[in-house]
Amino acid sequence: MPIPFANVGSPIEGERQIALVPTAKRLRVVIQGRTIAESVRASLLLERGRRPTYYFPREDVRTELLEPGSEWTRSERIGDAAFWSLRAGGRRIENALWSYDAPNAEIAAIKGLFAFDPAKVDHWYEEDEEVFGHPRDPYHRVDVRASDRRVRVTFAGETVAETQRALFLFETGHATRYYIPPQDIRFALLEPSMTRTTCPYKGTASYWSLRAGGQTVRDATWSYQDPLPDCPRIKGYLAFYPERVAIEVEGETPTGG
Repeated sequence: MPIPFANVGSPIEGERQIALVPTAKRLRVVIQGRTIAESVRASLLLERGRRPTYYFPREDVRTELLEPGSEWTRSERIGDAAFWSLRAGGRRIENALWSYDAPNAEIAAIKGLFAFDPAKVDHWYEEDEEVFGHPRDPYHRVDVRASDRRVRVTFAGETVAETQRALFLFETGHATRYYIPPQDIRFALLEPSMTRTTCPYKGTASYWSLRAGGQTVRDATWSYQDPLPDCPRIKGYLAFYPERVAIEVEGETPTGG
């Protein structure tokens, strides 16, 4: 999910739009069973409105596996990106990574570094732990707090959930999410969905559609059945999209982030 604004303390706060931040983590990229990149000198690109991206020094990438790709893109903030394909596991993976050979002056340090298309990577590792989704922003927080404020979810004139045992999840740059224990939800109104999404801060989410009052809304609610160790409290709780149902907290419609 894109970062809508820079966070407090971030190197891109205020008027600055972009920054390349060194990371002390050991990073590894594995594709087709082969380690394609490994580095303790990588950097994290933070760009306003975009997901963070790791960039690797050329010396820490298996460049002998690379061949010029068939694409290029232009970034107003960085410059022209050239794509590279690679051969691994007996096949060619098209446009698996990219680099900037003549970046804009503001971000000149990115010159010659490689970034990988996350859709073309089989496994990412930070130190010895596999990570999923895009890299985490070190200036991004997720806080979970128990609350006895009454949360009520309605759809098509029916009450879908009501609780005073919700977990309020406060995430930098996003609206508050209200995670409701399953005991306080009318599961008879829900139908499992095949949709899955991955959050680098919370884990992989499962979804349910909602049918009530003769109406159906797809993927109205989600849950982390096996959340990452950093966010264990929301396990099994469900949160609803305020754009798809009506949510009230103490009788009021919540606003803001």
